[in-house]
Amino acid sequence: MPGRWTTAAVCLLAFVALACEAGSEVTPRPTGSAPPGSPKVVAALGDSITTGFGSCLVLTSCERNSWSTGSGLRVDSHYRRLLDRNPGLRDKAYNHARPGARAAALAGQAEAAVRDRADYVTVLIGANDACRGTIEAMTPVAEFRAEVDRGLRVLRDGRPKARVLVVSIPNLYRLWEVGHDDSRAARAWRRGVCPALLADPTSTAPADRARRAAFKERVAAYNRQLSAACRAYGSRCRYDGGAVHRVKFDLDLVNPLDYFHPNTAGQSRLAEVTWRSSGYAD
Repeated sequence: MPGRWTTAAVCLLAFVALACEAGSEVTPRPTGSAPPGSPKVVAALGDSITTGFGSCLVLTSCERNSWSTGSGLRVDSHYRRLLDRNPGLRDKAYNHARPGARAAALAGQAEAAVRDRADYVTVLIGANDACRGTIEAMTPVAEFRAEVDRGLRVLRDGRPKARVLVVSIPNLYRLWEVGHDDSRAARAWRRGVCPALLADPTSTAPADRARRAAFKERVAAYNRQLSAACRAYGSRCRYDGGAVHRVKFDLDLVNPLDYFHPNTAGQSRLAEVTWRSSGYAD
C-alpha cells in the first residue's frame, strides 16, 4: 500500500510540473495594454465644432464635450468608447482643432498630431471655409481640396500606419430651414453667425434666396472633395459617407446662445453617427 501511495504522489507531482511548464509558455497581456488594432494615441483636427464650442453654455471651447476626444461624461466620444476597450489610452487624446480654423490650418494641426504619434486621427473641417462674410469670400473649391490634400499628406508621411476618419460638413442649410422663423435664433444669427448663410435670415428677397442656395451647393462641393481626398489617401482613410451631413440638426441639438454650434446632445449625435464609420465600431 505505501508503495502505491508513493507512486501516485510521484505521478501527481509530475502532472503538475508538466502543466506549469506548459502554462509558462503563455505570456498574459499586461494590464492596460492595447488590444490588437486599438489606437494608443488619438488626435482630433478641425474647427470649433470639434472643440465643443458653446456646449458648456458659454461661447468658448469646451473640449470635454468634443464628439471626438471629449473626456466628459455627457458625451460618449470616440475617445471614451476606445478607452473602454483600452484603459492604456487614458490621457492620450489630443484635440488640435481650433475655433475659426479653415482647411488651410489643417496641415499645421496634422503636424501636431504627428508629434503626438497619433495612430487614430479624426478630421472635421470646412464649415469656416463656407461661413465667410459673402459668397465671394468663401474658399474656392479647388483651393479647399488642395489644402485638405496638404493636411492629409502630412499625416500620411508622418504616421503612415495611422487610421484617419474624415467627416462630412454638417448640413448648415437645414439649420437655417428649421430656425429662421424662430425669433431667438434669428436674433442670435444677426450678431454675425455664419453670415454667408444666416445674414437676414427671414428675408425672402431673390438675392438672399440665391445666396443661401449658393452656400448650400458650396458645402455639397466641399463634401465631395473631402470624400475624394480620403479615397486618394488610401486604405488607411475612411470617409463617413455623408453621415454627419445627413444628421437632421434642429434647434434642440444646438446651444441656446448662438443657435449654431452643437450642444451636448448635438455632440453626442455627432459621436454616434461618426463612430459607425471609424473602423472600430465592430
